[in-house]
Amino acid sequence: MQDIAEQLQAWHASGRSFAVATVVGVSGSAPRDPGAALAVDAAGEAVGSVSGGCVEGAVYELCREAIASGQPVLERFGFSDEDAFAVGLTCGGILDVFVQPVVPGADAGLDAGIAYIASGTPVALARAIEGPAGLLGATVAVTADSHHGSLSPSGPRTTGALEHSLVAEARAMLDAGRTGTVTLALDGRPCDPTAAATVTFFVESYVPKPRMLVFGAIDFAAAVVRIGRFLGYHVTVCDARPVFATARRFPDADEVVVDWPHRYLDTQLDRLDGRSVLCVLTHDAKFDIPLLERALRLPVGFVGAMGSRKTHLDRNAKLREVGLTEAEIARLRSPIGLDLGARTPEETAVAVAAEIVASRRGGGCLPLSAGSGPIHHDLPRAAGRAAQGPAKRSGPGFRVA
Repeated sequence: MQDIAEQLQAWHASGRSFAVATVVGVSGSAPRDPGAALAVDAAGEAVGSVSGGCVEGAVYELCREAIASGQPVLERFGFSDEDAFAVGLTCGGILDVFVQPVVPGADAGLDAGIAYIASGTPVALARAIEGPAGLLGATVAVTADSHHGSLSPSGPRTTGALEHSLVAEARAMLDAGRTGTVTLALDGRPCDPTAAATVTFFVESYVPKPRMLVFGAIDFAAAVVRIGRFLGYHVTVCDARPVFATARRFPDADEVVVDWPHRYLDTQLDRLDGRSVLCVLTHDAKFDIPLLERALRLPVGFVGAMGSRKTHLDRNAKLREVGLTEAEIARLRSPIGLDLGARTPEETAVAVAAEIVASRRGGGCLPLSAGSGPIHHDLPRAAGRAAQGPAKRSGPGFRVA
């Protein structure tokens, strides 16, 4: 819901009822990842997307039904090769969508969660999507040091152990920035999704945007900044030369910092995590070596450096001289970017972005036409138990032929 949080907060603040449809599981070549959301208000206005168009109309109607009935529903959409008019995914995947009505002031967990998401406060929103009817839709908003909402309208006493376990699980997922499903027994014990008497929760972690630090205020950096922001990163440009590191030269950057790269990196350690990307574009040893000496020892997701093959070899030798191990040096993506034959700054930025995405998602960096396996390499990790699929309501609940 993060992409549509501003609109949801506006509806919520005005007291307007609405329904949110959230992708809670995917399998195969589904178009959107878990967490993608479509919301519809009582007047019929819609924001967001769950499928990129395949099943938007059907999900829109489910939202309208949920607003009218006040009841949440879990629906599965699959593919249909035989009936071109069936409501299904043309790409051949399976999409599990949870639709939840929201009445401002009626659910403390949802109220707090929407407020936290809109304000940018890290929060994990845990919603019961499958289990006893009395628990469906129950929501708990979990932050680093508190939680809001309850699994029982009569208070936490009847579901105390379950709620305690859920808060612990959601907080761990928030710490890791993960979104996915958690299945617990009614007494709070973790268990297999196929076990009897369980509750499945969809936990969405809303954390600040991942960071991209671009070192070196050069023309190539401007293009990398633009594509980094397009990919959803919070982008910072850092260069020690004030004449080059200016907001005017990098209007797409979230921050422009004038400082020595390694010195600035030392001030950011508490703001970096496994999603962070560091692009070293200075290709100047006096900047690169002290910066990379630190960067390659940090638990960040990607460290790449620009330069020729000769620059790369010379840089590696200098990194060995300052004490980096071969394993640490092997983390460096250099020369940065995939081999696309890029020439211009914009083409180079595409090559850099392609390598970042491939590194993050486990891509093979080959043309899709060259293979026959799954398109989305990270689906087993992202979908969790969704590949098996939760039980759905009977009858027409499976919306495809």
